[in-house]
Amino acid sequence: MLENLNYQLFYLINATPASPEAMIDFATFLAKDLISIVPALAAILWLWGPRSQVKAQRQLVIKVAMALGVSILVSFALGHVFPHPRPFVAHVGYTFLHHAPDDSFPSDHGTVIFTFALAFLFWHRLWSGAVLMVAALAIAWSRIYLGVHWPLDMVGGFLVGLIGCVSAAILWSLFGDALYRGLSSLYRAIFAIPIRKGWIRD
Repeated sequence: MLENLNYQLFYLINATPASPEAMIDFATFLAKDLISIVPALAAILWLWGPRSQVKAQRQLVIKVAMALGVSILVSFALGHVFPHPRPFVAHVGYTFLHHAPDDSFPSDHGTVIFTFALAFLFWHRLWSGAVLMVAALAIAWSRIYLGVHWPLDMVGGFLVGLIGCVSAAILWSLFGDALYRGLSSLYRAIFAIPIRKGWIRD
């Protein structure tokens, strides 16, 4: 039943040769480039911001990194336990984005961006989490639209992201303070010169 739903939703979303070229280009940008907001936003939060908020921002970055680490490990394990071919490998629909013919479930892009969005919902602000969730849904849509993922791959990415965030919350309660102090000391040692020049926060 789930597989039938997977196919039906895929055919409903997947682009065809008749789809507008501008939409294909837009979806390609979403599918390939929008994910770069993850490292960019993490770097911005760690390096800059109001002095009164820097500690909270860096703790958020560490929590996000922990959640992503767990999510990626879980995603890797699920991909081996429940292998599933990509649509183009199964000769289903149309493909407009080059991709290796590896297993599709759960989506790596979906796992990363949904983990990121959920982390901001849980640990930052409702509005920032909502904006990132819109970005996550856009990426999920684009990779189905371009024919490299199934809808359930993205559902899997969301659920794995949830597991990652819950696990990170537990790990933070156990090791968070020590990890923050250690990483802060390491950061100040490595980036001593730009910190001293005032280019980034101490």
